Order: sequence, then structure tokens, then C-alpha cells
Amino acid sequence: MLAVLLAHAVATALAPLLVAKWGRQAFYPLSLVPLGSLVWVVRNWPGDDHTPTLHLPWVPELSMDITLRFDSLAAIMSVLVLGIGALVLFYCAGYFHHHDGHTEKRLPSFAAELVAFSGAMFGLVVSDNMLVLYIFWETTTVLSFLLVGHYAERATSRRAATQALLVTTFGGLAMLVGIIVLGQLSGTYLLSELVAAPPTGTAASVGIVLILVGALSKSAIVPLHFWLPGAMAAPTPVSAYLHAAAMVKAGVYLVARLTPGFADNPLWRPMVVGLGLLTMLLAGWRAIREYDLKLILAFGTVSQLGLITVMVGAGGPDMMLAGLAMLCAHAMFKAALFMVVGIIDHATGTRDIRKLAGLGRRNRPLLVIAVGATASMAALPPFFGFVAKEADLETVLHSASLGAAAPYVLAGIVLGSVFTTVYSLRFLWGAFADKGAPDPSVRVAEMHRPSRSFLAAPAVLAAAGLLFGLFPAPMDDRLDDYADTVPGESDYHLALWHGLGLPLLLSVVVLAAGTALFFGRGRLPRSHGAYLPLGNADRFYDAVIRGLDIAAVRLTGQTQRGSIPATQAVILSTLVVLPVGALLSGARDHPQLRLWDSPLQVVVGLLMLAAAVGATVMRNRLAAVLLVGVTGYGCGVIFAFHGAPDLALTQFLVETLVLVIFVLVLRTLPAEADRTNIKRHRLPRAALALAVGASVTGLAVFAMAARSTTPIAALLPDAAYYRGHGANTVNVLLVDIRAWDTMGEISVLLVAATGVASMVFRHRRFGAAPRVPQAGTSAAGQPDIGPVSAYSPAVGDITWLRGSDLRDPRHRSLVLEVATRLIFPLIMVLSAYFFFAGHNTPGGGFAGGLTAGLALVLRYLAGGRYELGETLPLDAGKVLGTGLALSAGTAITSLFLGAPVLSSAVIHLDIPVLGPVKMVTALFFDLGVYLIVVGLVLDILRSLGARVDVEMARS
Repeated sequence: MLAVLLAHAVATALAPLLVAKWGRQAFYPLSLVPLGSLVWVVRNWPGDDHTPTLHLPWVPELSMDITLRFDSLAAIMSVLVLGIGALVLFYCAGYFHHHDGHTEKRLPSFAAELVAFSGAMFGLVVSDNMLVLYIFWETTTVLSFLLVGHYAERATSRRAATQALLVTTFGGLAMLVGIIVLGQLSGTYLLSELVAAPPTGTAASVGIVLILVGALSKSAIVPLHFWLPGAMAAPTPVSAYLHAAAMVKAGVYLVARLTPGFADNPLWRPMVVGLGLLTMLLAGWRAIREYDLKLILAFGTVSQLGLITVMVGAGGPDMMLAGLAMLCAHAMFKAALFMVVGIIDHATGTRDIRKLAGLGRRNRPLLVIAVGATASMAALPPFFGFVAKEADLETVLHSASLGAAAPYVLAGIVLGSVFTTVYSLRFLWGAFADKGAPDPSVRVAEMHRPSRSFLAAPAVLAAAGLLFGLFPAPMDDRLDDYADTVPGESDYHLALWHGLGLPLLLSVVVLAAGTALFFGRGRLPRSHGAYLPLGNADRFYDAVIRGLDIAAVRLTGQTQRGSIPATQAVILSTLVVLPVGALLSGARDHPQLRLWDSPLQVVVGLLMLAAAVGATVMRNRLAAVLLVGVTGYGCGVIFAFHGAPDLALTQFLVETLVLVIFVLVLRTLPAEADRTNIKRHRLPRAALALAVGASVTGLAVFAMAARSTTPIAALLPDAAYYRGHGANTVNVLLVDIRAWDTMGEISVLLVAATGVASMVFRHRRFGAAPRVPQAGTSAAGQPDIGPVSAYSPAVGDITWLRGSDLRDPRHRSLVLEVATRLIFPLIMVLSAYFFFAGHNTPGGGFAGGLTAGLALVLRYLAGGRYELGETLPLDAGKVLGTGLALSAGTAITSLFLGAPVLSSAVIHLDIPVLGPVKMVTALFFDLGVYLIVVGLVLDILRSLGARVDVEMARS
């Protein structure tokens, strides 16, 4: 199973390169990935005594170990996901043949996303851990958003993609809460264990309802069904795969997975059966009113998803068998029909049935394929759709789990099946019939014939529907393996002929009524049936979105008035009121406070206090910033006194960098603050400041007094040395013991860098800093007008920094340039030392990156923005991305090697001259941290430094 996921991951990474090299032909080799994975599925099909499982420790503290379980239901779904996935990728090569160059430019990303979706869907159906399942669940949501929005230049595509993302993400978040509720109640997050011993009670009912919200939203069940027809703005391969065979089946899969354990929950059947039946009827009614071939199929998909949900969720092994049969039949005929629509659209340029006439005579092979798939959809014998529909009618008729509701459910299924017959005929007639015209319509007359390879994928699926209809026994054996896990008596088996009986009579009635309604539609009296007050969920969605937008604007207008002091006051007041209120209302231990350990600490503390008070009364902004810096440096000194050189070093480096950033920002502001603003609300601000300081200090004191056992800090040195293989506890803590925290922190750093630069640049986000132009051109690429002629002592014959030659001589300092030229290499050596030695002595990737960042700051201050480009001629985004890739890659690599995520190992090397060398793999993670810090500083210097330089020069 892990090999299948890894194969899809590798194919996803290679897909853009293959498409860039071979174009649409690359879809042929890419289709071999799910096809080869399908071979693995067939060879490892689970049995009664053989259920392949895989367990990999990942985040055991959060119960997020990777546990994969390949049982019969996972195997059934895997065949659909991988088999149809291979056919859709094969079909893509023909589908994109006639697209314009603009669309072809996005083919590399499209191919990668489609392959990634296949892998994510496989991961979803084999995940036994519900939290890991949720990760794959949301991965399919994001990939669906990207695939539906493939035609990004179209407003309809953007709207459809956003709508699908919002609806399914909302459902996914509800499902996550339900997963946590059930996981905490049952003490396990494994689906197999949860279903075997389901929790009961009110909390369990709430949890299962929340999970159902996520499942039903994914499978487009009323009232969250409207996103699926809208998603037809996607390319046809996406509709054939995600919206007919794979993604929309995820919700049905989860319902089927939970039914053995939760079908008897009092809230289960009203939601699953009631909403499923309503969906079947409502969507079937909508399907018979559409004119777009894809929308006919889309509403038909929603209708049959409602039927499948009823069957797999009602309970009982026979109904589960019938529901899984309909699930497989639907995947085959609906994926085939979507591909047929794609071929029609490419051949004629339209999907509107009012513009199609005579297509059946012009393309007999396509007609045969469409007839076969449509016959299965309409449940005509001998196709598998008929076998599945017969099973649905028979099992509902004799269902013990539905009880007294069985006749009403059966009546609803019969009425919904009549709609199915009508829209099946409407599809076939609308696409291929002559419609009384002696000649083909204009679009059909101008059509081009599709290639045989283009017809191959839908032909295979249509033939499969006929094959399994004639020989349903193999399918019955495979589906029955899971159906038998549902409590209840099982005596039904799939067959083409069950003899004369009520199900067969109902099938005849459905087909006769549907056919009569379709062909007699012209004789029906005109009524207001077309305007039945069924509502419009799509308009309701628009109204909700508009309401949220209005509410957000009003709330923002009330809370975000553009005043930074007011916003800070709200935040700080909350910080004081809530924690202190909780402290006063709860139990408290008597604090034991030691004010100082030595007189030097008192001296440093008084200096910090004086600087803090001075900063509050200073009008000069730069002086106030420097005084605030004194408090930060004083804090670093306190760290050093307490024997924490790592914290002291980091504090000094961060404080220095922050001072530089403050200076870069303050140069755009007046030198002094307005006296009126300083005096305004002085007393309330002073009171708030004192309250914040007192509350933070008090909370810290009481928190320390609350310790009743040995603090974890006493255990960290041994853990760092024996488990993390390093003597520097702080660094080992960051890159090994609490590496997950560090991953989150560096991600926040990357987002902060992106946010700052995006606000400053406003358009082109990344790019290397400007470099000194070649001889004969200026910085702007224009002819050089010669060297700067203004007199300055800094201008001489020797160039210490290349970037300084393009700087205004009034802003140059010869002393600073010479000092920078001499000191910069030393600082970089010190940065490298901090990085390599940080595992055992003070330093590490963060300290080393800060040191290198300060070296960049020095070069910028001495030589200007062009010197920054000469020092590091790299795109800041690439540096940040490389750093994040290194850190994340280290985490994933350990997983593939069979170790927990972010675990480290020791590598012993025997290097000539140097001798034996010990290296810890956490060094690669630390290198990612180093690069992210350097990229962050480079981005800040480009945005707040070089960019502001340009703006100030223009003004």
C-alpha cells in the first residue's frame, strides 16, 4: 500500500516534466501508474484470513500513526479509483488534442493534480486511522478545487471551484469535529476498532451526525448537493473521474464503512435514508429539465448518489450488497457517459441537445458505446445496472432494518427510477437522435471523427457493464465479502434472472412509465409542473455568501477602524481579563518568589526599567526604539547570568535584527511623534501597560508555584544526549524532541515574509535583488551616462563594494565599506560555525541564519540595494522554498525509512585527514531552518530596504 502511494507521489512530481517534454502524449505513461497499482490490488485481494495492514509511527502523541488496512471494501473502492483513474488518464491524451495553446500551458499542472488525486483517493480508502483519513479527505478537496478551476480565465470555473471548495471544506471541518468526539469517547481513532465497539450516548450521536454532514456534503446529498452540477465547469476528464467514479463516492464509502457499527443509532437512518431518498427524487426531477448533456448526467449522478446512500446506509447485509452493486454499476456507466459527452463536445463544439441532430448516423461506434452505457443507467437487461437495480428493489422490499418504512422507501425508489428512465432517454435522444430533421444539424455536419484511442476508454467501461451483467457471480463474491460484515441475515445474491416476482414487475413498470412519459411529453397538458416550488439551493448558497460578506464588512467596520493603538488595546485587555479572571476563580498555590540571585541582576534590571520608562516619554522615534532595544539586550544578559548562553545568543541576534527592521521602517516616518497623540489617553494606556506587566508576571509566578512533580526541564539534558545525540539541549529540543513545533514556527516565518513583501511590492512577489549592471548599461538597462561626478571623500579609485558605485556619494562611508569588506567573511565563518557546532555547543540553524542575516544587513547598509544583489543574487522565494523543502523532506524521509516522522539518526563517517566523524541527520532539518531565516532576512531587506529605497528616490 505504501508502494502505491509512493508511486503516485513520484508520478505526481514527474508529471509536469513529462508533459512539458511530450505534451499530451505523456498521459499514456502516466496512466500506467494507477494501472500498475490496480495489478497490486488484484494480486493482494483480501480474504477471510488475509487482510493486509501497515502501521507506521507518525505522531503517536496525537494518535496520528499511519495505519493502512486493505479489507474488502477498500479493495472494491481501490478498483474503481485506480481502474477508472487509469482509463481517464488514457482518455486525457485524446481529450486535450484539440485544445488551444493557452490551455495546453496548464497541462503539466493538470496532469500532476490528476495523478495526485488518484493517489490521495487510494490513501483515503485504505486509511484505518480516521485522522489520517481526514488528511487524505481534505487533500482530495484541494485537488478537486484545482481541477474544477482548471479553466481559470473563465468566471464560471472560478465560481464553481470556489463553491465546491467551500461546501466540501465546511463538511470536512464538521467531520473532523465528529472524528475527535468519537475518537475521544471510544479511546481509539482506528475505524476498524470504532466500528467493532461503537460508543453510545448523546455525545456519540452528535459525533456521528457531524461525520455524516461531512460524508453527505462530499457525496452531494441534499441540501448540500448544488456544488456538483456547478462543478461541471471542469474539463470532462475531471467530471468522469472525480464527479462520477471517485471523489463523490468518498462520502458513500464512509457511510458504508460506518454502517455496521452505527446503523442502529437513532439519528442515523433519518439522515441517511431520508436525505438520500429526497436527493434521488429532487435531482431526478432536475435532470429531466436540463438541456446541457453534462448537466443531465450531473443531476443524474446526484440522484443516484442518493439511491446508493440509502442502500449502503439503511443497514442489513443484503441492502449493503445491493448498494455496493449499484455503486460499481454507477461508476462504470456514468464515467463512460461523461467521456462520451467529452467526445461529442470536441467533435461538434456543443453539449446543447437543441443543437444536436443526426449524430447517431454520423458516428455509429460512439452511438453503440453510449447506448450500452445508457442502457445500464436505465437498468435494462442484460446490463449490470439492471442487476443492481433488481437487487435494490428486492432487498428494500424485504428489509428488516427499514421496518414499517420499507414500503415508503420502495415507492420513493420506484418514482426516482422513473425519473432515471426519463433522463436516460432524454440523454440518448438529445445527443444522437435525428429529431425529425432530414439532415444533420450544423454542428454535427461540421464534426470531426474521434480517433479509436479516444473511444477506447468509454468503450471499455460500457463493455464492462455488459460483461458483469451477463456474469455477475464474480462481482457478487467480491461484494459479498464486505456485505457479510453488516449485522443481520444474508440470503440474497446478484444474478441476472431471479424469476418472476414483484421486483421484476416493478422494473417493467418503471421502464414502461418512464418511456411513456418521455415519448408522450408532447401530449401532456401544459401545467405549472415546470415551476414546482422546489427552491433553488444554488441561490440559497449565493444568499448565504452575500450575507457572510455583509456581516464581515460590518464586523470589520466595528472592530477594525484602522487604529493600531485601539486594536492593541483590545488584544492586551483580553490578555489581562481572561487569564487573570481564570486565575482568581480557580485554585491557587502560594507562590514562592525569589527576586534576584546576584547584585548584577539588580543593576541590569534597573537599567532595563529606566530604558522602558524612557521609551514611554521619548518623542523621537529612533531614540524610543533604541531604548526598547536596551530592554531586549538586558533580557539577553539575564539569560547569560542564568547559564543559558543559547537563549542569550539568540536574544542578542534577534534584538539586533529587529532594531535594523525598525530603522528601515522609521526612515519613512517623521523623526518625532506628534505631541498631541502622545498626550492623548496617556493615563488609560499607562494603566493598561501596568496591568499587562503585572498579569503576565503574576501568571508566570503562579504557574511556577503550581508544579507538583519534577519539571520536564530536568529530564531534557539526558534526553538530548542519549536520544538526540547532542550536548546542546536547546538545539536538540528544536530540531528533534520538539521538531514539530519548529516546523510550525518556520512555516509562520515563511508566511510572515510573504505577507510583508506582498504588501510592499503589491504585484510581483519574488525576484532577486538588483545587481550591478554590466559595463555600458545603467541599472535600468539604459545606456550608461558615466560615473557619478559629485565630490565625496568616499569616492576613490579602489572599489571596496561593487554596489557602492551606483550609490549617491552623499550616502557612502569609506570606513563602513572597508570595514564591511573585511568583517563580512568573518561573520559568515562565524555563521557556519554556529550552524555546524550548534548540536553540541551554543548555536544552531536559527542562530547561524540570524548571523548570516546580520551579515547581509551589513552589506546592504554599506553598499545599498545593488550590493545586496551582488552579495546574494538569489530569489528570496527560492531560498525560503528550499529551506522548507529540506525541513519537510527530512520529516518525510524518516517516515519512508520506517522511523517516526522527524526522528534523527547518527551517521558515522571515516574521512581522510579528519578521521572519524559523527553526523546527526537532524543537521539537514537545521539546514532548512538556516535557509528560511536567511530567506526571511533577504526578503525583508528587499521589501523594507531596497523597495523603499526606490520609492523614496522616486519621490
